[in-house]
Amino acid sequence: MSSGAGKVVCVTGASGYIASWLVKLLLRRGYSVNATVRDPDNLQKTGNLLALDGAKERLHLFKANLLEERSFDRAIEGCECVFHTASPIHHEVNDPQVELIDPALKGTLNVLKSCAQYPSVKRVIVTSSMAAVAHNGNPLTSDVVVDETWFSDPVFVEKLKNWYMLSKTLAEEAAWKFSKENGIDMVVLNPGLVIGPLLQQTFNESVEMILKLINGAPTFPNVIFRLVDVRDVANAHIQAFEIPSANGRYCLVGRTVHCSDVLKILSELYPELKLPERCMDEKPFISTYQVSKDRAKTLGIDFIPTVITIKDTVESLKEKNFISL
Repeated sequence: MSSGAGKVVCVTGASGYIASWLVKLLLRRGYSVNATVRDPDNLQKTGNLLALDGAKERLHLFKANLLEERSFDRAIEGCECVFHTASPIHHEVNDPQVELIDPALKGTLNVLKSCAQYPSVKRVIVTSSMAAVAHNGNPLTSDVVVDETWFSDPVFVEKLKNWYMLSKTLAEEAAWKFSKENGIDMVVLNPGLVIGPLLQQTFNESVEMILKLINGAPTFPNVIFRLVDVRDVANAHIQAFEIPSANGRYCLVGRTVHCSDVLKILSELYPELKLPERCMDEKPFISTYQVSKDRAKTLGIDFIPTVITIKDTVESLKEKNFISL
């Protein structure tokens, strides 16, 4: 019998990139899934979920909005675990407060308030980000190992004007405070830049990094990517619920690489690609640093090699006609 048979769980923001994979793996393990989406009737967003194996019998869609208090109650009632993955990702915004910070911060608190209503909820798994871990003003040099004891500093992040980073930092901070005050057993996962095959039909911003490099960009950015496979991230969510001793935070990064290393891998896999050869600035390449895998290993996560993840990402983009090779 599969581990989830007879158990009901909730996934918020279920049509998202990580969440679609999470729903797929939960259904495969026998769970019944209450999935929240903004519009259950939008088949472009929900079609891929409804087509999953087991969806007909064990997937139930619920309408919910991050900014609406108590809108998650119906979906959460009777669930043993709530996976809160819903949070907007936009890197270019006009109004950071409205577009990013409010949905991340108020949305997380609205979901946790609903969780606190129902004794059936044994554990809450919150999808945070490495954005809420690694940015506190400490230099990120090659001898540095970032781990779960690091917390991004909201003041430092606000000065950088990185609003996505700020939204994740404030949301995680508020989640810890609320869960401690209300006795909620919460586990937080902090993935890096999530890539890998897409299940949803709409494009998502984290995979866009690969797409931009392939689609004829004249130069590449002088940046570091903390890469992790979407399948590892989804699997870690389930392990964080199923392993009773799981607690606290877990950094999820398979490999930290410079953008130039991603291009090397792409050119080896796809020699026919016309990839950018010039960096967009003349400065020395930013040095890579390490992210500890020790705690992730306690969830049984053995990270998928980066080469496989990048190949599967490109193949998925081809299959969905986002690129033609």
